Amino acid sequence: MNNTPKLVGTLLTAALLLWTPLHQLSLAQTSHGADVAVVVNADTPVNDLSLSEVRKVFLGERQYWNAKLPVVLLIRAPVARERDVVLRVIYQMSETQFKQYWVAKIFRAEITSPPKIVYSNDMQYELVSAMPGAIAFVDARNVHPGVKVVRVDGMLPGDKGYPLR
Repeated sequence: MNNTPKLVGTLLTAALLLWTPLHQLSLAQTSHGADVAVVVNADTPVNDLSLSEVRKVFLGERQYWNAKLPVVLLIRAPVARERDVVLRVIYQMSETQFKQYWVAKIFRAEITSPPKIVYSNDMQYELVSAMPGAIAFVDARNVHPGVKVVRVDGMLPGDKGYPLR
C-alpha cells in the first residue's frame, strides 16, 4: 500500500501549522512597532530623500550616490520587523515577490547582486558604519553612533506623518 499521498498531506499540514503562527507574529510586530529609520554610512552624501527616492534606491533603480560611490543595499533577514515594514511600505511586495523581483533583475543583467542580507542589528550597524555608500533600515529606537539618519519626505522618525511605521 502506498502511503505517499498521506505523508505529503501530513507534511503540508505541519508546515502550514508552523508557518501560520510565525507569519501572524511577524504581522503583529509590524503593526505595533516603532518607526523604522533609514540610515546610511556617515560619509554618504545624502541627508534627505523623498519616499519615492528611497523606493528607487531600494528597488535598485538608483545604484550610485555619485559618480564614484555605489549604493550598497542592506536588508534584514526574513521575520525581522524592519524587513516587514520595508516590504510593505517601500517594496509593496510579499516575501515571495521580493525574491522573484531580485532574481529577475539579476537575470536581466540590471544589477550584479541583490541586497545583502543582514542577520542581526549589530551586524547591520557594523556594515553600515564600515561600508561607504551603505544604506539600511533600523528600529528608530535603537540608532547607534557612526551612522547618519536620513530624513524621509523631510521628516525624521518620531515626527508626525513619518511614512515608515
